[in-house]
Amino acid sequence: MLWDRVSDEQARASFRHALSELCAAMGPLAGELISAGRATVRLNTDACWIDVIALLESSSSNSTRSDLAVLCAGELLEELAGTSASFDQWLLRERKRFNEKLKGPLESELRKINEPGSDAKHVAAIARRLTAFDPTHEGASRALMRALASMGERAEALREYDRCREVLRKVLNVAPSSESKGVYEAIRTLSERKNRKNRATAGAASMEHLGATETRQLAPSRGRLRVGVLPFDAISSENEGNLAFSLSHEIAAALSRFRWFDVITPISMMRKPLANFVTEGIRRNQQLDYAVDGIIAQQGKCLNISVRLLDLAGAAKPVWSDRFELALDELHRLNEMVVARIVASIDPVILFIEGQPKRKERYGATGLLFLAIPLIYSMERRKFEQAGDLIKQALEIEPENTMAVTLAAYWHLWHVGQCWTADNARTLSTVETLCLRAMELDPDNSEAMGIYAYTLAWKKEFDRSVRFFDRSLRLNPNLAYIWALSAATYCYIGEPDSALTRLGRYRDLAPLDPYYGFFENAYTIAYTFKRDFERAVVVGRRVVKANPAFINGYKPLIASLGHLGRRDEARPYVEKVLSLEPDFTIEKFAQSYPFKLGKDRRSYCEGLRRAGVPQR
Repeated sequence: MLWDRVSDEQARASFRHALSELCAAMGPLAGELISAGRATVRLNTDACWIDVIALLESSSSNSTRSDLAVLCAGELLEELAGTSASFDQWLLRERKRFNEKLKGPLESELRKINEPGSDAKHVAAIARRLTAFDPTHEGASRALMRALASMGERAEALREYDRCREVLRKVLNVAPSSESKGVYEAIRTLSERKNRKNRATAGAASMEHLGATETRQLAPSRGRLRVGVLPFDAISSENEGNLAFSLSHEIAAALSRFRWFDVITPISMMRKPLANFVTEGIRRNQQLDYAVDGIIAQQGKCLNISVRLLDLAGAAKPVWSDRFELALDELHRLNEMVVARIVASIDPVILFIEGQPKRKERYGATGLLFLAIPLIYSMERRKFEQAGDLIKQALEIEPENTMAVTLAAYWHLWHVGQCWTADNARTLSTVETLCLRAMELDPDNSEAMGIYAYTLAWKKEFDRSVRFFDRSLRLNPNLAYIWALSAATYCYIGEPDSALTRLGRYRDLAPLDPYYGFFENAYTIAYTFKRDFERAVVVGRRVVKANPAFINGYKPLIASLGHLGRRDEARPYVEKVLSLEPDFTIEKFAQSYPFKLGKDRRSYCEGLRRAGVPQR
């Protein structure tokens, strides 16, 4: 993962060098700490102390959690982001798993004991440990305020509110929720009362009411995600303020072209004070699921733009961020250099997060579709069929859900790509019908239009395919994966250089696409058609390693190895393809694969022949 952009040989050399440096840094302890065999390297965790492991293991014995939480502040492996695409994908998943594993036991315990009549000291202890790990956790802060008030420490409870308010402002740039403010106001009112009896009665009632509201669960109420774009902030001048608002408006407009979520624009969010809108809308009414915010600051002759995406399920937390620098004399390129990259990055991040199983209950049919997407990209037959069942269920719930119809078309299309259909023409006809249905339901559905264009390419209607790709990308030029599909089509029509240009646009728009390992196959195809077989092999190896069940990932790799005369190296790949597609032959491939030019068909098939693929 760390060296995913070089050949296996170079990666092994880099790994050996890194391991050598690591052992040298360990000095005389290296032999005790690190052991290596032909295929494995192991760290003896019994001989060293690791902060993350200690933090997780302290879940059953909480005496040291607060100290460890302070020590382990920040993101997991914070300084390693951006090392490589593969590692970033792993790191995103690992951070999410780690945070959930760490917060889960404490949140569960807090929910269990945070009831009227519970031991306030116990509640306060658990809440303090949770806020030590996550200072922005409003649920824990409210529980702590109530517990402190119940113990008579109302001044300390009010100070906890001040702490929570300040950390929310600094970290998330939001105000405390109306629920937190309600707890604060109730405690403050109690503190000001002179009559002890009235104060005690009112305090018990307030605490009981607030405890009940804390345990209330938000119920699913709608079938689509809502993404809010907050008005961006500017550090200094009025001109920057105008630009900040314009930028947030452009981002909202670009995001609205994605058809599977609703966008709340900055103008809508200015109808009431920003803090109130965010806290009430998110925490109480479920108006938003994600929010985009940012800051613009001028430094010399450049603008620095910082943007982040907040996941608002539970406690608001950043899940993606980026920084852009734009020269003042290039403001005319703001959409190209900033807006496009922001919205194209946000789309796959939300899809990835919503594809996690625990999110599905919130959104009915759409939630089922989010679950189906990662199963499709696995290209494993069992998981792929599960994805089909989920899509079918979504269509039964909402027959006119355009995302469901579009994803159904995409699912059938890859049945052809994976050679899992006995009748390609019939399956492609089904795909075409579904795409046309999606475009009928939503004439501006650029995803359906792009999938339809790719279907036309597989039907060898190349001119129509190119036209529909152009229409799709005019409607939404920030659909990264449609750029990748169009690149593959430009290979089929014999224009690999144009394909590589389009792939460059795909990578520029979505550098951290969680499914990059899948779409990277278009690079292998492009280099194979370009007759750059060495580079095709380097990329092709990565593709099949990342997606071992993806049948068409092997074929350009095998053809390129054949042209390089490396038949022995190609043999295991040929065997793997034949295990996945037993009737794979050169003759069948030549008839079904969408070549436009005879010379490309002959070259590709010659490579397969030299690699040892059966002729018929």
